[in-house]
Amino acid sequence: MNEKYEEAKKILKKYKQEQLLIWYDKLIEEQKEELINQIFNIDFEEMEKLYNQTKTTKSFANCKIDPLPYIDKEKLNKEDIQNYEKQGIDVIKSGKYAVVTMAGGQGTRLGHNGPKGTFELEVGEKKPLFTLLAATIQEARQKYNALIPWYIMTSRENNQQTESFFIRHNYFGLGKENVKFFVQNELPMLDTNGKILIDEQGMVKEAADGHGGIFEAMRKEGILQDMKERGIEWIFIAGVDNVLAKMVDPLLTGIAIQNKCLAAGKSVVKAGPKEKVGVFCKKNDKPSVIEYTEITEEMAEKIDEKGELLYGESHILCNLFNRKALEEIAKNKLPYHSAFKKAKYIDKSGVIVVPTEPNAYKFESFIFDAFEKLNDMAILRVKREEEFAPVKNAEGVDSPETASKLYINYMKNRNK
Repeated sequence: MNEKYEEAKKILKKYKQEQLLIWYDKLIEEQKEELINQIFNIDFEEMEKLYNQTKTTKSFANCKIDPLPYIDKEKLNKEDIQNYEKQGIDVIKSGKYAVVTMAGGQGTRLGHNGPKGTFELEVGEKKPLFTLLAATIQEARQKYNALIPWYIMTSRENNQQTESFFIRHNYFGLGKENVKFFVQNELPMLDTNGKILIDEQGMVKEAADGHGGIFEAMRKEGILQDMKERGIEWIFIAGVDNVLAKMVDPLLTGIAIQNKCLAAGKSVVKAGPKEKVGVFCKKNDKPSVIEYTEITEEMAEKIDEKGELLYGESHILCNLFNRKALEEIAKNKLPYHSAFKKAKYIDKSGVIVVPTEPNAYKFESFIFDAFEKLNDMAILRVKREEEFAPVKNAEGVDSPETASKLYINYMKNRNK
């Protein structure tokens, strides 16, 4: 262990990050070993590049931005729907379809102590988000008489609690062998001087690397290999907090197949020019999403000949990928974006600092950055009230209250 410690010291000195060993002597043996392993796993050159990126502003001045064509579900006739769905149903029934849920977050913003997927939503009775999503898969399995594996991306912070929750609920009757967990990657957090922060336990302060990290995590954790062995061809990926996500969707699958696209996404009409959502577009002739923080006022307000917003297709984090596309995307890292956040840390004096203002950079990749690696992508516009009920904020917009109403109303109307 002494040799490893000396090696770690050398690495830290080279990159001027010696502060990471300040509390080493106060740690117990297991923690010492974990800290040294953390240090060996850090790509310090990458962290330097990411810190330098925080000093630059993203510009689309040299990008050609155009609207991305979409299919409006409401305007499809019965024959088109049946035609698309037939191809999708064939895929599902032949066992070539799987679902992935991104569930690495904690329910902190909702005042919930535990993984976000265990947060209980009032839908006539209180039900955890995982239970509501599991019901969608159970229903599809019965409807199509098909096995539909469920892969769940957790985080280092919530993986154990999530797995225990599924054990207690007997994997919702889906079978332990058909529910697989994999852990999201993490990156160190940096202060405004580019120094890596130390967390309250004296370890490297790390944060999840964003939903775009899912591709690399699926490769590293053997999920793509498992899918290949099972003969899975189409994979639907969504977040844990959208209780109306239609995760098993033959229509979207059929549209992707008929349009010869290796990926498809769902959109809802942007509520207005100022709604804080990313929108689908074409960037230099490649499918993409432009974030609300990056879109110009002029672009946000532009309307087409029908009087609709030209850039009005909101990305709702409901995407379908062919396995071949996932394998290709997973070969390379997606670009990281920086977010300036409040982060607790231990200072040089050993005092836990709880900031009142943002003080640290967190680095995340976004799933939609992968779209630019594709030649084309099919977009299906769906109704917000039928497929998008996110649980993000404690109150107000996208809160448990709004999600409950949407879910209850949808179930009522569906059963009419």
